[in-house]
Amino acid sequence: MTSPLSLSVTDTLPSDGLSGTLVGRAWVPATPSTPAGPAVVVLRADGVFDISDAAPTISSLVEREDPVATVRAASGRWIGTLDTIIANTAAATVGVARTEHVHLLAPCDLQVIKAAGVTFAASLLERVIEEQAKGDPQGAVRVREQIRALVGDSLTSIRPDSAEARELKALLIEQGLWSQYLEVGIGPDAEVFTKAPVLAALGTGTEIGLHPNSVWNNPEPEIVLSIDSRGRVLGATLGNDVNLRDFEGRSALLLGKAKDNNGSCAIGPFLRLFDETFSIDDVRRATVDLRVEGSDGYVLRGTSSMDQITRDPLDLVSQTLSSTHQYPDGALLFLGTLFAPIEDRDAAGAGFTHKLGDIVKISSWHLGTLVNRVNHSDRIEPWTFGVRALMANLAARGLLGTASL
Repeated sequence: MTSPLSLSVTDTLPSDGLSGTLVGRAWVPATPSTPAGPAVVVLRADGVFDISDAAPTISSLVEREDPVATVRAASGRWIGTLDTIIANTAAATVGVARTEHVHLLAPCDLQVIKAAGVTFAASLLERVIEEQAKGDPQGAVRVREQIRALVGDSLTSIRPDSAEARELKALLIEQGLWSQYLEVGIGPDAEVFTKAPVLAALGTGTEIGLHPNSVWNNPEPEIVLSIDSRGRVLGATLGNDVNLRDFEGRSALLLGKAKDNNGSCAIGPFLRLFDETFSIDDVRRATVDLRVEGSDGYVLRGTSSMDQITRDPLDLVSQTLSSTHQYPDGALLFLGTLFAPIEDRDAAGAGFTHKLGDIVKISSWHLGTLVNRVNHSDRIEPWTFGVRALMANLAARGLLGTASL
């Protein structure tokens, strides 16, 4: 029998505990007067409170002129202690009926889920390598040596669309090594793609999914910004942009299949709103730590430092929401990762890939820890609660008329 994930309040919360404005979503079971459904919640010293009467969706909350003031003014309804809710969330991975207990969900709902790619030099090189190797992990060793012999560490200091970037582009074209990934990595336009459909993201304590045909894949630990429809950045959370290196390496046109599968997007554990304790400058200075624990005793560690990003987070936001791209319900934006695992897990030259049962822990000082277990996309719980289900549920709970969605 599968053992429950190890989740605790101490590990889940940010290092400064409840000092920030932490909001999220939780599934709340039915009461004699109210049907079960997803609720917007806030974490407080005396427990977790449902504030859906003030903001029935996370999207509606961040659209407010002052989301933090809205949260602080909402009295809410106490739904449990954080200890109990986290325990329920962990138990859901071993077959305990999720709908019967309060448990955490991904802290997003109607926002579109976008992701920026190749925003760090190390991961940029790995995208070029997997493309040149045609998705073959064995062939990647040779290509990696060839590319690094030519460019070394030069990419780490190059800013996109600079004179130095244009000179490097000319050199790589001459050597026959120019790539579409380099175009978005050091050219004027960032790669921004849709990571997952609305409401498809999973929260902490769930099983994430790999396509069963993938043999070369990895986690991508990232900071995720919460943006309203006007382009304001209002907070941040953590995310795992689960990536299939073999699919995308065969063809960039397989990006959708490499990135968007059942369970391939995890976000959480909570959304930390920008307030007097947390700002975009804290995002710029943040580090994101990764730990992968295999059932065979294997452990992989990695760190992604946001000060190494090649494009400022607000530049990525401006390239996501603009006069040419509107998102009336807001957006979440994955900022990319420095982490690209290349150490061999099994056979020499095969590099890293997931095994079923891996535990993935993504953490950052201000944002807490996101924990998930790896399984195949066709074995995890199917995604069935979409936009129509959410609207019907909110209507049944009398929440459609309380505030703008």
